[in-house]
Amino acid sequence: LQCREVRKHNSSEWCRFIRSNPDCRLEGGFLDYLDGVFCVFSPRLLPLAVTLYALWLLYLFIILGVTAEKFFCPNLSAISTNLKLSHNVAVFSLTSLLHGVTFLAFGNGAPDVFSAVVAFSDPRTAGLAIGAVFGAGVFVTTVVAGGIALVKPFTAASRPFLRDVIFYMVAVFLTFMVLYFGKITLGEALGYLGLYVFYVFTVVLCTWIHRRQQREGLPPSAPWEPEMPTDAEEPESSGTNSGDYGEEYRPLLPSRETSLRILTTALSPLDYRKWRRKPWYWRLFKVFKMPVELVLLLTVPVVDPDKDDLNWKRPLNCLHILTSPLLCVLTLKSGTYGLYQIQGVFPVWGLVTLVGSVLAIITFIITSNEEPPKYHCVFAFLGFLASAMWINAAATELVNILRTLGIIFQLSNTVLGLTLLAWGNSIGDTFSDLTMARQGYPRMAFSACFGGIIFNILVGVGLGCLLQMSSSQPVVKLEPDSLLVWILAGALGLSLVFSFVSVPAQCFQLGKVYGICLILYYLAFLCVALLTEFRVIRLSAI
Repeated sequence: LQCREVRKHNSSEWCRFIRSNPDCRLEGGFLDYLDGVFCVFSPRLLPLAVTLYALWLLYLFIILGVTAEKFFCPNLSAISTNLKLSHNVAVFSLTSLLHGVTFLAFGNGAPDVFSAVVAFSDPRTAGLAIGAVFGAGVFVTTVVAGGIALVKPFTAASRPFLRDVIFYMVAVFLTFMVLYFGKITLGEALGYLGLYVFYVFTVVLCTWIHRRQQREGLPPSAPWEPEMPTDAEEPESSGTNSGDYGEEYRPLLPSRETSLRILTTALSPLDYRKWRRKPWYWRLFKVFKMPVELVLLLTVPVVDPDKDDLNWKRPLNCLHILTSPLLCVLTLKSGTYGLYQIQGVFPVWGLVTLVGSVLAIITFIITSNEEPPKYHCVFAFLGFLASAMWINAAATELVNILRTLGIIFQLSNTVLGLTLLAWGNSIGDTFSDLTMARQGYPRMAFSACFGGIIFNILVGVGLGCLLQMSSSQPVVKLEPDSLLVWILAGALGLSLVFSFVSVPAQCFQLGKVYGICLILYYLAFLCVALLTEFRVIRLSAI
């Protein structure tokens, strides 16, 4: 029996049904949400359980957003900076662009990719991944892109736009074919990743050609300029911790601080001066984020190449040598490896604690508070790994709680993916792109709408399926569970075709009419999707 049939039974049988049905077992995760809602809470308290789960779902999105923005992306940026091998200006520019479409794209799309990888790990939740990948694509290319055109009418960069839309349409077509045949092979999964590599190569090549034309005095027409802004156009970006943790109030004269003061200052997620200037809603949101930020500061090191001291905090970074590996072993496979007993005597987490403590003490003795060690860049890799484990753990809980809500309300994984999961993963991009447009950079924001989601679909589907394959089973089944999957794929393809035709027809001059059409299109798609889910729209039996 399918687990979603639990509500069809008498309420007194819910707990026994959940615990005896293999289909009701959640893969991974630290909490058993199904057991909690159907066994811990009484049937009369089901609305309370759903409310608590909804609040926890929102908080998981906050955890994903904070981890990706303040820890995962900065460490990726530090790694990319350390990997730069050339100081030639032209090569440096292309290298920066390469990092932008690889490292930074991975940082921005980390919640989407990790959610897709976790969802693909279980055939019962694969629909969540498909719904989220397609749903986020429809949302970003219609609501976000349309919102940018409404906020700030502008002239789109023609060449990058056409390039990104063509690549995205190819990716959607490949996914459509995979769903049609109901499976994805090893070659097709590698093809997804290969297509993204080819996309990166195309971006770099086009930019190199454009800059060569500029040097030869043959600049292309204005609409054909690349989406990458010059240094003068670059919006001022906030550092990883500088805005939140008081770096703007650094004293002019350096003073020698004690290790205890450095530790307490580095672990404080709140800047009291900034707190007083901010409105009440910012303070309320900050209160919700503070517990997450405190735990992340305690377990994830951050290297900032833009700071003189590279964000070296000796006592905290030495503590990270212990906490980061411990975090990794306790979150990998939901703590299965960390709790493993070596020869049935000594747990793995105990060994990691012992080794980490020795290394932390040695590092504390041989380093100083004032100057970072030569091997400080290693902390960027450690921070990258630790933040990735945090994101993976949060994504696992997210997928499990969405599956639980689907069983409670008898909703398909696809509709949960295209709504809750897609909206949650896209909300950060929505605010950042609209803010960028208001600040006078609508072309950058518009390019991000189409460029960023290419990474999500190609790497999300390709890597997610590739990790589930084995030598004995080099195929992953992706059978559509309802008509809704085809409506979702068709809606995304149609929205891309609409933009591909209408934008050049407007000579790349995008205004409010274009924005309103896109938003109305999304609302119509959402109505059709929900009517299909509730079987108001359905295929007649043949």
